[in-house]
Amino acid sequence: MFRSIRSAVGAIISMAVITTTAVVLTVLVTEHEERFIVLAKQRAHTVSTTLVSELRPLLEKEAWSERDVRNVMSLAASDTSLIGITLLDEAYQTLITEDGKQAALKAQVGYDQLKPSRFVSGNGIENGVLVSVDRIGSTVYPLGHIMLVFDIEGPLSASTRALVIRSLPFIGLFLILSLLVYLYLVHRWLSSVNALSGFLRNVNDSKDYTLRYPENKQREISALARNVNNLLETMETELTINYEQNQTLVEQQQTMTRLANYDSLTGLPNRQFVMDNLRLELARARRHQEDLVLMFFDLDGFKGINDSLGHETGDLILIEVADRVTTLLREGDLIARLGGDEFIVLPDRDTSDASIHNMADRLISAFSEPFQLRGLALNVGISMGVARASDADYDLSQLMSNADLAMYRSKAKGRGIYTVFTPDMVESYKRKLSIANSIDQGLMNSEFIVYYQPKIGGDGHIVGFEALLRWYHPEFGMVMPGEFIPIAEQGGKITALTRYVIEQVCIQLPLIKQWMKRRFKVAVNLSGHDLRDAALFDSIHALFLQHGINPEYIEFEVTESAYLENFALSNKFFRRVSNMGCAISLDDFGTGYSSLSYLTQISIDTLKIDRQFISEIETSERSRLVTGAIIDLAKRLSLSICAEGIEHIAQWEYLLDHGCDHVQGYLFSRPVPLEELQTLPNVFDKTQLLSMH
Repeated sequence: MFRSIRSAVGAIISMAVITTTAVVLTVLVTEHEERFIVLAKQRAHTVSTTLVSELRPLLEKEAWSERDVRNVMSLAASDTSLIGITLLDEAYQTLITEDGKQAALKAQVGYDQLKPSRFVSGNGIENGVLVSVDRIGSTVYPLGHIMLVFDIEGPLSASTRALVIRSLPFIGLFLILSLLVYLYLVHRWLSSVNALSGFLRNVNDSKDYTLRYPENKQREISALARNVNNLLETMETELTINYEQNQTLVEQQQTMTRLANYDSLTGLPNRQFVMDNLRLELARARRHQEDLVLMFFDLDGFKGINDSLGHETGDLILIEVADRVTTLLREGDLIARLGGDEFIVLPDRDTSDASIHNMADRLISAFSEPFQLRGLALNVGISMGVARASDADYDLSQLMSNADLAMYRSKAKGRGIYTVFTPDMVESYKRKLSIANSIDQGLMNSEFIVYYQPKIGGDGHIVGFEALLRWYHPEFGMVMPGEFIPIAEQGGKITALTRYVIEQVCIQLPLIKQWMKRRFKVAVNLSGHDLRDAALFDSIHALFLQHGINPEYIEFEVTESAYLENFALSNKFFRRVSNMGCAISLDDFGTGYSSLSYLTQISIDTLKIDRQFISEIETSERSRLVTGAIIDLAKRLSLSICAEGIEHIAQWEYLLDHGCDHVQGYLFSRPVPLEELQTLPNVFDKTQLLSMH
């Protein structure tokens, strides 16, 4: 672009001077505009304050004269930049409007669309005009408001234009002088560079490398000349070094190629390598109308080993897994590590069902023996998914997805097994995915409804309710908690559902109190995820305050396993909840832990007997003994006892005879929405229940 350094440097300096001048002018104009706006706002405030002081005595009269008000407003309307003045009442409704000198701009600036309530006791710029609104009278009993609208764009443009016109001669003179001085200095500074350039052309033409450039007064040029003189002496050395470096690069390239295709820990092919090969194999299988099988597995319990024994032990496990699986494979079979504890196996071209099942069984069985590491016997199993290319239409992404889906189905079935993918799994997965993705939308659209199942006292009266969530999904219809609660827990959305239930109970509690003439409690279930939420208590407390809820009407239920899995957090949370006045119920008691020592360390009000004991009371002596023991234990600990799942009169009679305080179940009522609660009887008697059932 530039034929010489001189022209390039000259152009750069010229651009720098011009740019600096433009920046200075821009800053000057910006500062001027900001100052102009500040002064305009001050002037608007002064006019507004003066006008308010003159209008206030007139408006304080019971019957003020519009003529007198217009006379005062017309004096202020003489301002040359004023578009209009509007007198407003205390509700910002227009009373009187007076045009200013710039009234012609009203339609252009949208005068009638300005909202004075946005500029309460202040001013601001909107649609290119300065709007000033001031209150007339006191804050408590305002007489009205006055709005002044000034044209600010016109005066600002005129003032800025005048400033630029006045400044241009001085800026132009400064620009020309600066350019002349800089170009002269560039010419002097670059004379030595031109001489050195001529010397280099002479060396190139003559090929006489004995020539030397004479010393120069400028240190930079002298150093450059020495470097040029040394250049020829170092060329041979540099060529040798370059050759050695090229050899090193070749070796590094080979190493990088191996690292790109093989796992550095186990030595197995990595994700990149196996994916590239899978694409080729899928294309070959499609062409020859053959099938291809992919086995995808990860390690059960690996995370626990990593967390408890450290990543070094985890790495040793991965190496042992690779060795153990490799010894089982046939020639032509491929095993690769995808990352973490995930592996895939590509069997050779024998894809018969018998061959696949045989290999899967051998892989699962290979992990029945524990790994012996550092004196420890570590049990690590695998969960495997098997997928066929034909089921994925030979698409790599779909094949991986199918295998992954089958693997997670194995985990859901109990781990340590393998599952062969079938197309119906996709529909099941899509349903789960759709449910997971629509939970937030369901909460926003109030698709979730709280149902209530009554709790019955020993005398047959209703003593409380358990709040249970139901979902009327727009696509799937009624979705029960047994389906969407686990999905919400996996997706981290269970806390949002819990807060929704608590809020709905707080909203509906006054309606229940109108129907119930005696003290009762509404039980809300909490999950283990809820107990790990540090903000849950504050949310509950805020909802109680917002809706004026007496905490004594609320009971929180938590399963025995959830409580003990988060023991420290649960204790802290329930102490705070109990101190607030809420009751605590331990649900599913007797199903999770054999040790009862924790009962001496926690603060609860109620033990709830799990339905599995109740359902077998009539047929199992063991269930009767366990149920009786739980009731006796609760009484000795001064706890109330509640049994759920009551479906027969005999179950209720047995529990009453053994001192059970409260019961609930389909014998009395299924969970019903709020509007159906009033249809329930206030008291249940055996005769009535026998006739109903």
